[in-house]
Formats: sequence, C-alpha cells, structure tokens
Amino acid sequence: MRHLLDTRTLAREDALRILDVAEDMRDTQSREVKKLPTLRGKTVVNLFFEDSTRTRISFEAAAKRLSADVINFSAKGSSVSKGESLQDTAQTLQAMGADAVVIRHGASGAPHTLATSGWISAGVLNAGDGTHEHPTQALLDAFTIRKRFFGDDSRGRDLAGLHVAIVGDILHSRVARSNVWLLTTLGARVTLVAPPTLVPQDVSAWPVSVVYDLDDAIADAPDAVMMLRIQLERMNAAYFPTEREYSRRWGLDAARVASLPTASIVMHPGPMNRGLEISADAADSPRSTVLEQVANGVSVRMAALYLLLAGERTTTHPQEEAR
Repeated sequence: MRHLLDTRTLAREDALRILDVAEDMRDTQSREVKKLPTLRGKTVVNLFFEDSTRTRISFEAAAKRLSADVINFSAKGSSVSKGESLQDTAQTLQAMGADAVVIRHGASGAPHTLATSGWISAGVLNAGDGTHEHPTQALLDAFTIRKRFFGDDSRGRDLAGLHVAIVGDILHSRVARSNVWLLTTLGARVTLVAPPTLVPQDVSAWPVSVVYDLDDAIADAPDAVMMLRIQLERMNAAYFPTEREYSRRWGLDAARVASLPTASIVMHPGPMNRGLEISADAADSPRSTVLEQVANGVSVRMAALYLLLAGERTTTHPQEEAR
C-alpha cells in the first residue's frame, strides 16, 4: 500500500487484507506486552488541521504499539494558523524525515493533494477530510461488524448477506460516505435513513437505498444500525425543526432497540450526543459496539500503518514478530 486516501477506490482484496492484518494486530493486543518492533526507526506524523482527540489518540497508540516515533502536529497555534500553506508544512515534514503522515483536514481532497503533489515522499493516511471520506473509521466499523457476526471465523470473510442501516446526518458525514463504499464493496446491503434535508443531492448515484423514516428502516430488519453524530458545529442552516423533534423521529431509543432483530447491533462512530441521535439506554445496551469500535480502531490503524510502512519491505508476518 502506498497511501490510504479513501474507500471508494479501495479494492475488495485490499480491504480484506487490511481487515485480516488487523486480526493479527488485535491478537497481539491481548498480551501483557503489547508493543511490536515492526516500525522501529520509522517516524509517523499526526498532522491535524481539525480537532479530533479520539482519532489522533487512536493513531498515536497504533504507531507507538508498532514502535514508531510519533510527532503530533496541531495546526492551532502553529505556523499554519499564521498563514503557512499545506505545501510549506509538507516540505517541512519531508525535511524532518517523516515516513508516514496521518492527515485530518477541513478541506475535502487535502490528503489526496498531499499524496500526489510531489511535495513529500511519505505515505499518506487520510484521517478525515471535509465532508469527503474517513477510510479508517469505515474499516474499523467493517471489522467490528465482521467480528460480531463471525467471531473467530471472521478471517477472510466479507459482509455478503448483511444489511446495514446508516442513520442521521448523511449530508455532512465523511463516515457515512466511507462506509457506503466499503460496506458495498464487501457485499453488504446499505440503507440510508435521514430527514430529506440531510440527504446529499448526488445520493442517487450511490449503491444504496434511501428511506426517510427510522421505523420503516427498523422494520426492514437491519443486522447493524449505525447512528451518526448530529454535527451541530456544521448546522449553519435549519436542517430540522428542533433537536427534540429530531430525537423523536430519527433518534434511537430503548423502544426502537427492542424492535430490532435479536442479533442486531448498534454502532456509533463517536463522540455521541446522548439524548439526541441516541438514548443512554441504546448507547449502553449489550447490543452497542461503541467501545469495541474504539478498541478495534487501534488494531485497524496498526494494520494500515504496517501495510504502509512495513508490508513491502519485509516478508515477516506480524504474528511471527509477535512471538
């Protein structure tokens, strides 16, 4: 793997390879000593132009557990806030000897620009760009679904035959976009559920079905219900009447959870607005995979960094290094 920029162009075999390597990484995380020597001597830079404590910490934990050196670069209070361009920042990182750059940026396409510009020779991992994509979030979601439904038999499996409902602010969600492409590539059926005002105009070109009523979607017996965070910071227009009205019509509460099929799971990328898109009962129920998603995120990001920085340079399998 040279870069990981999106899931739309990620081939099925590459996605399965990342998920299977993440299985190996997950196995190493149950040991007393969780560190592997795989990326010793490599430098990973977390280049965050937007705040995201959870994603940055997850990438930092992943890199450190592979023994990489980690540099955290926050745009706030840095030269970027004083007007430095992405090109200048990239060339500074190149001069520092960065081997991989994990970038989160408010502009859609910024990671692609960084990867293809020639400014930097490092591998680029997209940690979320604008309202475009967030590939490692979709990969950890797919990993979580696969693990819940297939358990120890999950290695090598795709998601054919499973039905996933993605509910909420589709319009502003890079998580939804990345999940749509990845889940359908892996064979799942995807239904989007949202108020008409929060459905993108180009959704007719997506490989999904769209419904506007959450109860109708639940009646279609989804195997997983993925609740998206209502991004109040992006709500600069009246997309729905009130938060209370949204919660009543599109929020996942205890009654809706109870009407799901017995084996269905409840997902959320976090952070959660409890009482808005998801109730405390739903968030804390045994069906909820929220904390599993966080743990699996570290394993998936370890796999992505491993394939980016070590996969082509070594024939040693991560399981062998774990021994």
